[in-house]
Amino acid sequence: MKTIRSRRVRETLGRVARYTLLRGLALAVTVIIAVYLTVVIANMGGKVDDIRRGMIKESIAMMVLANEELRKMPAEERQAVLLEMEQLEVERQGLNRPFIVRSFEYLWTALTLDLGRASYISSDSGSRQVRLILLERLSPTLLLWATAQIMIFFIALFFALILSSRYGSFFDKLVIMLAPTSAAPGWFYGLFLILIFAAVLKLLPFGGLVDAPPPQGFWPYSLSVLKHLVLPVAAQFMSGLFLLIYSWRTFFLIYSSEDYVEMAKAKGLPGGLIERRYVLRPTLPYIITNFMLMLIQVWMGGIILETVFNWPGLGRLLYSAIRLSDTSVIVGSVVLYAYLLAITVFLLDIIYAIVDPRVRIGAEGGKA
Repeated sequence: MKTIRSRRVRETLGRVARYTLLRGLALAVTVIIAVYLTVVIANMGGKVDDIRRGMIKESIAMMVLANEELRKMPAEERQAVLLEMEQLEVERQGLNRPFIVRSFEYLWTALTLDLGRASYISSDSGSRQVRLILLERLSPTLLLWATAQIMIFFIALFFALILSSRYGSFFDKLVIMLAPTSAAPGWFYGLFLILIFAAVLKLLPFGGLVDAPPPQGFWPYSLSVLKHLVLPVAAQFMSGLFLLIYSWRTFFLIYSSEDYVEMAKAKGLPGGLIERRYVLRPTLPYIITNFMLMLIQVWMGGIILETVFNWPGLGRLLYSAIRLSDTSVIVGSVVLYAYLLAITVFLLDIIYAIVDPRVRIGAEGGKA
């Protein structure tokens, strides 16, 4: 018996390893293709090279105006010197090679986030290394969106379960009435929240991560960050909470009318136990999938909200990079978003396979 059990354990672990490896490889290929397309699009298929050559020529021409010795040279000799300087700078930047060749070099540097220096944007410490700029902005983004989405998830789950057993009550009708308010994005509500609580009532800050100058000490600094989190998190609540409660409450209602739930009620089982075991558990795959897909939308939709609240995250960084045409930062930001999306989808696949008994890990076709 022990031999049979250990063999089954080894087979299960082998299937899990194969499943994880195949999912990881598929996502890796997707990320590579997406990053390469980003490199090509950000460089306009090589047209950015023409812009850079023009900027090189312009900078050298400005140098001539500032250099008296070059101005005194005969026209032909000065032109030859300018062409030589221009050629040296073009070779230094690698613009003398075909773009198709350099695009694969850009792909590798993008995937490793080794994107060199930004043209216009710098980090708070003054560095222009793209990797440092991105890593500096990653923490505020994760703080904002993790706080908002985790709170929304558990609050929506709690109230959806309650309303599913109180169909037709006042609060049930109230949620149905408020569900359409989720049609507006979070930044839309953010503008009104800033106007009311920051401009008029002056209770909360207009935006930013922390007070200026930042408070000294761990607890004063943490309280300042929490105070700045209130409005952007509230904006996300107003945008997503009621529709999520309504959606999950409707799904719970469907399962609450199943025969096995009525049987459990007839047996006299407690209402909380029925909700957890016979309503929540069968719907977990849908709930988790819905939550992870919501996270994917969040990674792509945070640009405007972070800009409205002056939040120093990846979304605001990408907006600034696009406005300034800082190609290195644009590519780096998109690569980081691609990694976040890939990790989210990968975790969704693994969690879904764990919570849904109909999914057989490593089985032919993925489902029983």
